[in-house]
Amino acid sequence: MQVKFWGVRGSIATPGHATKRYGGNTACTELTLDDGNLIILDAGTGIRSLGEDLIKRGKSISAYILITHPHWDHIQGFPFFRPAFIQGNVLRIAGPEAKDLKLREWVAGQMDKVYFPVKLSELEATIDFVPLSENSFRAFDATVESIFVNHPGYTLGYRISQGGKAIVYISDNEPFSRESRHLFTNGVGETIKLYENQIGDPNNRIVNFAKGADVLIHDSTYTPELYKAHIGWGHSDYLFALKVAASAGVRKLCLFHYDPSLDDEKLDEIVDGCKNEMRKMGYSFELCAAKEGYKFKF
Repeated sequence: MQVKFWGVRGSIATPGHATKRYGGNTACTELTLDDGNLIILDAGTGIRSLGEDLIKRGKSISAYILITHPHWDHIQGFPFFRPAFIQGNVLRIAGPEAKDLKLREWVAGQMDKVYFPVKLSELEATIDFVPLSENSFRAFDATVESIFVNHPGYTLGYRISQGGKAIVYISDNEPFSRESRHLFTNGVGETIKLYENQIGDPNNRIVNFAKGADVLIHDSTYTPELYKAHIGWGHSDYLFALKVAASAGVRKLCLFHYDPSLDDEKLDEIVDGCKNEMRKMGYSFELCAAKEGYKFKF
């Protein structure tokens, strides 16, 4: 399988000189399966450039788009994804839905005529919807498993397995403790109960889901100092991402979903801090800091 990052930021796009090395687009990751089929993880602003690149390849497109949740930084690029405007392309959009807000509704909502000149129903590609909760399904020749993570609103993480290899994508997730449960005021009650009912450390939900994966892409929005001022916002600091990777025994960790206040120089410092922590703790997995355009095979 091959991974390529097209957007690695969280919250809001941050274009400019200070972010040009890591990139300023919001979440979008391209996963090419061993058989050449395409799975796209999230549809933040990075999906626009991915779409332009796919068109240049000159082939009709059949892809799954796995969206973690409907916060703007994970969906706002979809209306600018040009393959969706081309007849003959097939897109299957999968993601969570609530009783009062269906998957198709929240994808279509940002394309309402109040916000965008073209409605979802006017797109030329064939677009199907796959509502998810905590379950598994087949995407081409791969198995996709989903899990609710600790983030405001219904939010999923994904594990994609094919041919004995696995990648786990946890873009938005906050450490959960029973003592700080009262701070998660925007959390979903059903999700909070899943964490509270977990035997032992509540975060073993995520650790067990990522167990033995070849690649873990995990929320690393904050520094530890920033996190203290954002408890309950639904994101992790990089030390928690390292801990999850080590506890799960993954082969490679990719830091992801950087806070918009973190420029390239600060992210360099974070990478150095991670390496120091890994040496101190004896962590042996490979570390990467996601950058736009960075790709690797596993």
